Amino acid sequence: MPDRGFELLRDLVHEQTGLYFDDGKADLFFGKLSLLIEERACKSLLDYYDVLKCESGATDEWGKLFDALTVQESFFWREVEQIRVLVDDIVPQYFNISPNDTLSIWSAACAGGCEPLTIAMALDEAGWFDRARIEICASDASPRAIETAKKGVYREHSFRRLPPALKEKYFVRGVADSRVSSALHSRIRWQRTNLMSEADIALAPMTSPVIFCRNVFIYFSNQAACKTISAFARTMPRPGYLFVGMAESLMKVSSDFQLREMRDAYIYVKS
Repeated sequence: MPDRGFELLRDLVHEQTGLYFDDGKADLFFGKLSLLIEERACKSLLDYYDVLKCESGATDEWGKLFDALTVQESFFWREVEQIRVLVDDIVPQYFNISPNDTLSIWSAACAGGCEPLTIAMALDEAGWFDRARIEICASDASPRAIETAKKGVYREHSFRRLPPALKEKYFVRGVADSRVSSALHSRIRWQRTNLMSEADIALAPMTSPVIFCRNVFIYFSNQAACKTISAFARTMPRPGYLFVGMAESLMKVSSDFQLREMRDAYIYVKS
């Protein structure tokens, strides 16, 4: 694994995906891509760099690369304190000011769909779908993740935090897995979006006043995170609410949003 090949491929991946692997993670980087490199019969990282950089069919290959590099682990009712703030505070405030408008909520890195479905369950439990117009868009850069989300079938491990009564209400149990009810699943529009792609961003719901982008920036460089957050800030209305993961901080990355404590959760607000 020549050093030059690693650097060129690592920097190209960073440019196109935001994901960054420093020199100490070269083995991890190669391990994640080794099967793809073998499938393409590449003899070196430089050969695989040429595939991604030059070949006309590289679009499909980038999809496979996203599948290989991204962490798609998620589960229902994760970091639910933030979602309670959305349902109990932000949504009522929005419709008090704009009762006839449609509220758009974007789950910008939805993995297999647990996050947007959790949001939809919480909104439904509070009765919001019966008294207001709310749209939920869910996206991810990984084709495999979006396909999983569209199928709406989950193994038992995904339900480890979900209250049993909600699982019983919103899912149909199978032999080894459970399928989300069609009524809840239809509340969400699924699409593939690379947060570093200008073309994808142009098709994303960037004007949403509520964006969930949780546990993404821990894998991005500060440069990539700043680019994505700036894109959010340019189009989000005021006030705009950006939800990131509990382990993430934007304090040294962007000044477009201010950290605010609401109930038991922390949220970044464009105000």
